[in-house]
Amino acid sequence: MELMKTEQLNRFAGFGIGLASLFTENVLAHPCIVLRRQCQVNYHARNYHLTPFTVINIMYSFNKTQGPRALWKGMGSTFIVQGVTLGAEGIISEFTPLPREVSHKWNPKQIGEHLLLKSLTYMVAMPFYSASLIETVQSEIIRDNAGILECVKEGIGRVIGLGVPHSKRLLPLLSLIFPTVLHGVLHYIISSVIQKLVLFVLKRKTYNSHLAESTSPMQSMLDAYFPELIANFAASLCSDVILYPLETVLHRLHIQGTRTIIDNTDLGYEVLPINTQYEGMRDCINTIRQEEGMFGFYKGFGAVIIQYTLHAAVLQITKIIYSTLLQNSI
Repeated sequence: MELMKTEQLNRFAGFGIGLASLFTENVLAHPCIVLRRQCQVNYHARNYHLTPFTVINIMYSFNKTQGPRALWKGMGSTFIVQGVTLGAEGIISEFTPLPREVSHKWNPKQIGEHLLLKSLTYMVAMPFYSASLIETVQSEIIRDNAGILECVKEGIGRVIGLGVPHSKRLLPLLSLIFPTVLHGVLHYIISSVIQKLVLFVLKRKTYNSHLAESTSPMQSMLDAYFPELIANFAASLCSDVILYPLETVLHRLHIQGTRTIIDNTDLGYEVLPINTQYEGMRDCINTIRQEEGMFGFYKGFGAVIIQYTLHAAVLQITKIIYSTLLQNSI
């Protein structure tokens, strides 16, 4: 009976921990993602928001002038992009010999095919990612109350050349393939390597401590769930930090010519148009370096610090709650 109770708690805890992590990554982090993207595409900005302090201040200003919706806009579209990505990956791997997973006995050919699958997936999701990006940075002041499927409509419209009229500066989707796929594949490679590395170190540490002393059931349950979550956290953090400059370039290219009006991230009120004229990825990199300096690639970086501090706090709180529950049940 006692074993069944512990088993039930174990299952419930596993579900709860996973849910808390998902909630943090996709819901709690969303205001940080909105602000980070707005800063990245705001080439006018004099304040780069490199620290969490200025980011918190500007978040408060947006919330005060536009209400809470200003920081939660476009959340539905980010879920749609995730759904399209997962669906596209499943369908492509079903109809082609490209593997979804890399086996333990991997070879360069298998890794190449797996990365090709990822590249094709990012290409399919690209127009929807573009539409979702616009939804998250478009100012709430001039925004229509778009439906949740607006992102799908806009994405398809972008592919077939219909929908909202864009300006002549809009970059064709073909020229966006390389930066989008490059960012996606590098993000995936860095995440996978860091995750496996952290997991290996933590599992080894756990194994050594188990050899040294007998472990309580509570500790062994914690060891079953938390290394995975910590590895995922470290993987996301490292890939986001390493690829932040590339993400800034990617977002500038996607948003160009879409007639998007963003919030003024210097003042916290007023709106600004996006009137960039980049000819492509190389031109965008050179222009940012010349006009905004090297820190221009890191605009809004303070939001990343807040995002991962929140994530770490939720992981820690979950661990404390889980330990308390287990101690009371044993």
